[in-house]
Formats: sequence, C-alpha cells, structure tokens
Amino acid sequence: MGWIAGGTFRMGSHSFYPEERPVHEETVDGFWIDDHPVTNDEFARFVDASGYVTVAQRALDPKDFPGAASEALVPGSMVFRPTRGPVDLRDWSQWWEYVHGAHWRHPEGPESTLDGRGSHPVVHVAYEDAEAYAAWAGKALPTEAEWEFAARGGLDGAIYTWGDEMEPGGKPMANTWQGEFPWSNSLKDGFARTSPVGSFPPNGFGLYDMAGNVWEWTTDWYRSADNIEGQRVACCSGMSKRATIEDSFDPGQPAFRIPRKVVKGGSHLCAPNYCLRFRPAARSPQMIDTGMTHLGFRCVVRGR
Repeated sequence: MGWIAGGTFRMGSHSFYPEERPVHEETVDGFWIDDHPVTNDEFARFVDASGYVTVAQRALDPKDFPGAASEALVPGSMVFRPTRGPVDLRDWSQWWEYVHGAHWRHPEGPESTLDGRGSHPVVHVAYEDAEAYAAWAGKALPTEAEWEFAARGGLDGAIYTWGDEMEPGGKPMANTWQGEFPWSNSLKDGFARTSPVGSFPPNGFGLYDMAGNVWEWTTDWYRSADNIEGQRVACCSGMSKRATIEDSFDPGQPAFRIPRKVVKGGSHLCAPNYCLRFRPAARSPQMIDTGMTHLGFRCVVRGR
C-alpha cells in the first residue's frame, strides 16, 4: 500500500461529461491505498481462507425475477462481446451479454480459466464481494474523493493521471481501447482484455492502474446527470454534496430499484469515441448487485 498524505484538491471536471460537474474543492485526510487493484491471486487467497461465494456464483431466487423462465435463472455475469462492425452506441445490449457460468474464476464463461492471469485484476465482483474482501483483509473501500485524490497523483486539475496529453510521445499510458469501440481495437497498448497490474507506469504517488484496465468500486452513491443542477446548487450553497441511496436509482429505468455506486478509473473498454473515462474526474454508475468483465476494486486503510 502507498501512503497518501491527504489535502485539498479540485474534484471533477467541466470539460467532459455532465456528471463530473461542477468542479469543487474537496479535502481528504491521510490514508493508505493499495498500489494496484486486487488481483486474481489475492482474491483466491481470500476465497480459499473464508469459503466466500461471490454474487455471480449464487443461485437466483425466482421471487426476485417475477415472470422469468426457470431455465433463465442460472447464475452468471455480464461479459463483453465485440461487435462485427459499427453499431448504435446508445444500445449497450449489442456488446454486453449475460453469460451463464461467468464469474471471477471463469471471466468469459464456463470454458474460460484464470491460467496465466493470476496477476490480472479480479473481475465480476459485485459491491458486496468487494466489501467482503476488504473486511477480511482488515481494510475498506475508498470514497470517491479518496480515490480521485489518489488517482491524480499530485497533478491537481490535470486531465489524465500522468498529465494533459493522452499519449505522450505516441505511447499508451494505460490499458484502454485504441480504435473504434466496440468493434475495432488496434491493440496498440498490447492488450485485448485485462492486463497484469503494473504493466504501465505508476502515477506521481506510485500507484498503478489508476487509469484503464478495470473500473473500481467506491463507497459513494451515484447521483445521475439528471440531478446535476441540484448538486450544483448544493455545492455553491455549502450544503452536503453527497448523494443518498435514493439519488442512486436510475431515473431512466424506474422499474429497477437497484441502488448504484460510483465506479472510477475507466477500463480496457474505454475509447475516445464512446467512453473517454480513463481520467481521474470521470465517474460512472454501477448497480451494486452486478459484476462485469471490466470491473474490479482496490482497498484503503485510513489513518496512520
């Protein structure tokens, strides 16, 4: 873990997506943070020691899915499938598929394994899975402000964790998607999926993979862009900026009352033409009961 001394910084960005606004000052106390996302080998030690079963591995309760066919109620998780050509980027169902038998030990489905991926970030972890690991390790999950402060590496206001140029000298600085998402990836960075942690240079605080590779859970409830004006008013009036669980429900899907947490950092699926979110200020919502092939986490310990 790396020690982050804490301090005051400008959180958010006014130059990209609405949910990153407004830019405002945040102060965090000192804390320790993992210098890389939790890996498959590290998560395996937790599972072996505790017998823990992740959300994606558990049997589904028919009462939670009224009207669903029994043959559909099979444990699984969301797996990315590239398309064969350009598609409507408003329809994520064209590249995400719920795969029966997909979970952290079988990232692409039952036939896939972790062979050669022990040092890759663990994926398909729901929020409670990440919390369970953190508790077992004597740690906690970071707040959004802690995560962003650490990701900036001392470069307050910079676009990326390494500065303002996306590829300085033409060199990829993180595991992201190069090309046209979701069908054409040039693999300029050398990776089609996740990469071993530490494959790219650390930021100014010595932390790896704070951009790209996998999204990472934080403890903050997500406030959607639909509520951004209220957030701006609260910010400017000195009121609390923290979202509540009620704020976190997706206003575009009122039938689904599943809370959402903020995830940070972007992933290997983030591309400039679709999701330019491998930036410290970027944030995205994630339903707490859902794991995916590009979602992981790291932990913190607060205080000396």
